[in-house]
Amino acid sequence: MKNPTFLAELHKKLGAPSSEAMESLRLLKAFLKLAPRQRYELIETAERLVSDADSDRPLS
Repeated sequence: MKNPTFLAELHKKLGAPSSEAMESLRLLKAFLKLAPRQRYELIETAERLVSDADSDRPLS
């Protein structure tokens, strides 16, 4: 992706990516660098945090 013409055409068609999209790509890149066991542990931790946050909410 070092071809400036290609990048210019891509930017013209799609526009500039949002900061959220760029952050997501950075996180995905870092996630893919982890060992499979570390990926699994990260996913487990995130799921546990979400379920803990859901259980703290009132039912009404």
